[in-house]
Amino acid sequence: MSYILALDLGTTGNRAFVFDAVGKIVGQAYQELTQYYPQPGWLEHDAEEIWEDTCSVMQTAIANAKIIPSEIVAIGLTVQRETCLIWDKTTGKPLHRAIVWQDRRTACLCNQLQAQGYAQEIYDRTGLVIDAYFSATKLRWLLDHVTDVDLKNVLAGTIDTWILWKLTGGKVHATDHSNASRTMLMNLISCKWDETLLNLFDIPAHILPEILPSLGKFGVTDTTLLGAEIPITAVLGDQQAALFGHGCDRSGLMKCTYGTGSFLVAHTGSEIVRSQNQLISTVAWTQIRNGSLDVGYALEGSMFTSGACIQWLRDGIKLIKTAAETEAIANQVTDNGGVYFVPAFSGLPPVIVKIISSVR
Repeated sequence: MSYILALDLGTTGNRAFVFDAVGKIVGQAYQELTQYYPQPGWLEHDAEEIWEDTCSVMQTAIANAKIIPSEIVAIGLTVQRETCLIWDKTTGKPLHRAIVWQDRRTACLCNQLQAQGYAQEIYDRTGLVIDAYFSATKLRWLLDHVTDVDLKNVLAGTIDTWILWKLTGGKVHATDHSNASRTMLMNLISCKWDETLLNLFDIPAHILPEILPSLGKFGVTDTTLLGAEIPITAVLGDQQAALFGHGCDRSGLMKCTYGTGSFLVAHTGSEIVRSQNQLISTVAWTQIRNGSLDVGYALEGSMFTSGACIQWLRDGIKLIKTAAETEAIANQVTDNGGVYFVPAFSGLPPVIVKIISSVR
């Protein structure tokens, strides 16, 4: 039989699945990821830990499936989006911890860009609102704060780029359109790095990865890793992968998933749909059809904190010992007694602050 290995590298943990030819899970493994909070509003991940966990869950899932790596015909990779890092291509070492999508350290820079009148241009070019959520200001911060490095030796990317580079033994420095569309550096129409935005954020083009179709050839694994050259044939952001997995492959179909955060994503077909309510326009996924790039677009609304609230109840204030306890506790009471928990772990939009203030 032939098997497929899927890697799901999320915000709070990294997971691997082995699927057989009929789509049944025959092996899996999971490892929770350490969260680093150096300052209030800051969140970082250790990119080396992500790589080490990736290797561990791959090997464990393969062992649990009782197969050998040469029986795996393809690897698919889906990752937490917007989280980014820079590393030395000579040593292969990260130059700083990865800055996570929830991190707010660049909010002041985003406010400056807003004040300077760049909001409409950035939205027109990328489909995104100016926000610290996206990768561009994070990369700018990293380049400003990592000193004494030769930019000729620096590579940058989101987590998919980092893991793809490691899986291929440093041979492939690439990303896909679904992840690139979340950097605030990719032009949503041309699906290429936008020179105007690279100049605005002062990010050298040569440090960025090549953008490839989401469904296609990304290279093969280095033989020293698993003992076999396994093709890597799909790379998607986690929410786009969920959209694909739920079968939402045409305009009008949508999904909402509940993980670290919650994300409602609607497929809009080949059309870029613009929102008047701060929803973002993004790439669902891309592939080559009849010799040309076929782009599927999407419209997305995000709630940054959902499952992470449960993790905070467990690890932050130690109100529970396991996530599963919360259902039983909630069912013990008939109502909430007028108490509401607002999960503003990443801040509140001004309009929500006004509503809460008026209620008070």
